Amino acid sequence: MEKNTHSTRRAAVVTGAASGIGAAIADRLAGQGRNLVLTGRDAGRLQATAARLRGTHGVTVLSFPLDLSQAGAPSRLVQWLAQEAVEVDVLVNNAGASLRAPVADGNASQVRALVDLNASAVAELTALLLPEMVARRDGAVVNIASTGAYAPAAYLAAYAASKAFVLSFTQAVWAETRGTGVRVVAVSPGPTRTPMNPGPRRGKRSPESVADTVVSALRRSSPAVVDGRMNALQTFVFGRLLPAWTTARISERALRPSAAGGDRRRSAART
Repeated sequence: MEKNTHSTRRAAVVTGAASGIGAAIADRLAGQGRNLVLTGRDAGRLQATAARLRGTHGVTVLSFPLDLSQAGAPSRLVQWLAQEAVEVDVLVNNAGASLRAPVADGNASQVRALVDLNASAVAELTALLLPEMVARRDGAVVNIASTGAYAPAAYLAAYAASKAFVLSFTQAVWAETRGTGVRVVAVSPGPTRTPMNPGPRRGKRSPESVADTVVSALRRSSPAVVDGRMNALQTFVFGRLLPAWTTARISERALRPSAAGGDRRRSAART
């Protein structure tokens, strides 16, 4: 944890910022001259990312190692921001987790932690930091959802549902804050080359492309943006044209774990 010895300053807060999409978004914001506060579970990688951004962009970058899936974690972050005299002008809720497994496998604790991180922490941090933005009529909240938010996904049931919450929550908050001077938007990446999404690179977008979409979304007025044209087309087809039960059946066939050798292909990952 790094201490701030300066007076009150404005900064962008990026969660899950140690690597992947979060680090790429932080890089783009730093390139605009914004000071940063980075959070994430891995203190070493977080500090390395902070040092790189300081050296590259010459901005102030503070880091606060934190597991946002833990009860009370969003409040601890906000209390620390107040102690460090940081005024948040942009909040990027990027930290997330994925779990690929049948719900019947009994991964109850993992499911709970995933929902706490992907949904509860997003809603709580937004509710904690939004009032000051509205009061001063300036600021932005970017919530990273997913193309999975637009339709149910078998074997990714909790992940897709948690991201559907993020999308719906953000769209509602966008409506509530229209005319306040605060920008609220959900950005939905599809498959992206990140530590949370290992495997073949073919067909995946880069974290930098997603970060560019975030920067572009901040300049626009719509409540939700999908990253990449093919991803946008896919969400339109599976989220708008097809019934949810049809999409669920299609995803079950496409994502069904291999039965060979009893391989259930359970996988869990976090930013």
